[in-house]
Amino acid sequence: MSTQSHVTARKKEVDLTQGNPLGLILSFYWPLLLTSMLQQFYNFADTWIVGKGLGDNALAAVGNMSSLFFLIVGFSFGLANGFGVLIAQSYGAKNLPELKLRLAGVIELGILLSILLSAVSVSFLPLALRLLQTDELIIGDSLLYGYIVFGGLSTGICYNISAAVLRSLGDSKTPLKAIIGSSVLNLTLNWVFIMVLHMGVEGAAIATICSQLLSAAICIHRLTQIPMIRLTKEDFINGRTVFAPLLKNGLPMAFMNSITAIGCMVVQYFVNGYGVVYTAAYTACSKYLNLFMTPAATAGNAMSAYTSQNYGAGEYGRIRDGLRICLGISLLTYLVFGSLMFFAPAALAGFLLTGSDQIALVVQFLPRCGAMMLCVDCLFVIRSSVQGLGKPMLPMLSGILEMILRIAVISLFIGRIGFPATAYAEIAAWIGALAVNAYALYINLAPRLRRNGSQIPSSRVSSSLPL
Repeated sequence: MSTQSHVTARKKEVDLTQGNPLGLILSFYWPLLLTSMLQQFYNFADTWIVGKGLGDNALAAVGNMSSLFFLIVGFSFGLANGFGVLIAQSYGAKNLPELKLRLAGVIELGILLSILLSAVSVSFLPLALRLLQTDELIIGDSLLYGYIVFGGLSTGICYNISAAVLRSLGDSKTPLKAIIGSSVLNLTLNWVFIMVLHMGVEGAAIATICSQLLSAAICIHRLTQIPMIRLTKEDFINGRTVFAPLLKNGLPMAFMNSITAIGCMVVQYFVNGYGVVYTAAYTACSKYLNLFMTPAATAGNAMSAYTSQNYGAGEYGRIRDGLRICLGISLLTYLVFGSLMFFAPAALAGFLLTGSDQIALVVQFLPRCGAMMLCVDCLFVIRSSVQGLGKPMLPMLSGILEMILRIAVISLFIGRIGFPATAYAEIAAWIGALAVNAYALYINLAPRLRRNGSQIPSSRVSSSLPL
């Protein structure tokens, strides 16, 4: 490929190592935020359709799968993000041969891992539901929903990996287009399957798989149109040589998500032990929490790509500037959504639930978490910065601390104070993880800022990707 063709291909993507940090981050952030909000919206709409169309028990059955789903999908999402960090670092360093090798390795590992994760999750689903103390009233629907969703897990993994690669190249618009298309399809199919054809929870599961398949196809199509990363047979053969560094960076991030999910599963275990009313209320609380954390989590995703590219380029001062911007975004979102959870919990609960007992429980949860949401909002940005530096181990250890704190708080206090213990378990996990990641960011970034000074980064001198 000629130098000129490299230039043309590169202009289609976004170089986050050049230009005003605020403008770059915001232009990258908004498509990411719309993508994430649409994902949360159609997940939220699923919940509404299931709850209103099939009742609170069906809602509890679908919600009961959320912690298991997070365990498996969170693992694949962590892998995808870990792989994306290394691709972004190669892109920021302008090292095209390394970028192509890493991309080929990502594709091969993605195929292998999607098959493995799908097989394991389907095989162990009945055991997992029993371990979670799933109520007999909902275990049938939980199994049915789980078999379909986990059986089609490869579609979600394919989207996660392809979207992570696009984000690492500075493209946040294609994942948005993918989610717009999949959201429309998901809502349409959910309405048809549940409200028109009167299918059960299997209708929601099939709609999810179909929508994920569409989003993955859109992202893959975009990747095939980028000349800079068109791969050859040799890239795939040689790409196996980078399996080790890819897994070294991806697995800690994957395990962090899964370890966190195990803590959530233990909370779900205790919640389920108190019956379907608790399970339905906790499902609604989790949906709102995930929805309102999305803007700050998106700032974290933007910070990950921004940090990775600038770390590859040796631009450590720009990382510090981006950190300030993304933490500012987190503060603003906390003021908006934390206030909504604190001041309007009853209205929020009544939108999803019909039972007065369930609504009363949600009102005990939302204000407590709303008041402390700034901790988790800052956690998203700081943890993503550490991961973008290619330092995933301390964030993984923070995931272990999250798990320990969640388990300790829920086991010690739910029998004493009831449902509010679920909120305190979340808050304790947020504070502990934030402390660990803030320390990790300081010890990894501060020395580089001191050394960087006015030196010209070596990556600018040894660039192998023409601009």
